[in-house]
Amino acid sequence: MLAAPNRLAWPFTSPAPDRVWVGDITHIPTREGWLYLAAVLDVCSRRIVGWAMASQQPRDLAEHALDMALVQRRPAHDVVLHHDPGSQYTSARYRAKVEAASIVLSMSRPGMCYDNAMAESFFSTLKLELVPDKAFASREAARLSVFDYIETFYNRTRMHSALDYQSPVQYEERFNHLGYVP
Repeated sequence: MLAAPNRLAWPFTSPAPDRVWVGDITHIPTREGWLYLAAVLDVCSRRIVGWAMASQQPRDLAEHALDMALVQRRPAHDVVLHHDPGSQYTSARYRAKVEAASIVLSMSRPGMCYDNAMAESFFSTLKLELVPDKAFASREAARLSVFDYIETFYNRTRMHSALDYQSPVQYEERFNHLGYVP
């Protein structure tokens, strides 16, 4: 299928949580082979709102990350979801799921490396702060570490300079105190 148009201007911004999401897939080295991680990140708060892992890169890995984001966040407004134009994001099945959820799909322009820089930055940070020098001993060890990193450290504890040195969860609490309804 064809890529969706790029609906965002660099640098990406969002006025509130659950308005703009970015997603991508990376691989994490283990002594058993790669562990693939798909993630969906909220542009406003930098929070990982959906993620999925698998020992192979199945077509539905991105769908599982999106499913988690939709269940956890239940966005009330149309969300713009930005990806690179990879086959898992351009598939008819993925696009149907996006459309059913009233999400507006956006994809990177050819040759524009900055278009998905926010998702790539998260993966770079995760690998720098979490992945051992060589590789995890097993995929299961990597899974447990990635889960703990995302859910315990990155979303709830890790401070971001772009968020006035708050964690993503702390930053989102500002919107809740102001009466924001996602």
